Amino acid sequence: MDQELLMKQIVEQVMAAMNAASAPSAPKACGGCVTAANYPLAENMAESIKTPTGKPFTSLSYEKVISGELTPEDMRIAPETLEMQAQVAESVGREAFAGNLRRAAELIAVPDERLLEIYNALRPYRSTKQELLDIAKELDGYKATVAANLVREAAEVYEKRDRLKKF
Repeated sequence: MDQELLMKQIVEQVMAAMNAASAPSAPKACGGCVTAANYPLAENMAESIKTPTGKPFTSLSYEKVISGELTPEDMRIAPETLEMQAQVAESVGREAFAGNLRRAAELIAVPDERLLEIYNALRPYRSTKQELLDIAKELDGYKATVAANLVREAAEVYEKRDRLKKF
């Protein structure tokens, strides 16, 4: 498969995923926020969606990717879009999913490579309690307070369950 065809398929899959999946019916009332009535956002609120680089969602296209006019950063989701998705989830009673989307939004600021390192550090027996607490403090620096608190909680649970790294 040549690179251009592969790139076109990837872009089409990303765009389809952004438009796919209908939300459950019977949305809750939500004064001034995004609800299931706005879903899918790519169809109903495209003018409100921007990339992390500030480009409008409506300006994204396969041709611009191929020409180099759009960068990989332009094709990423912005924290604001994840917040809108979280509001949709809340409007249909999916609070846990909304929380996941908000955690994802706050982790966007953390470099991908570092996220993978943190993920590995959170596996049992991989980190000391202090190393986990240092990660939590680092996440606080990124304003990822919910994720930081989860890492602190993991440090406590790992300590109680004897899952910390042994020297």
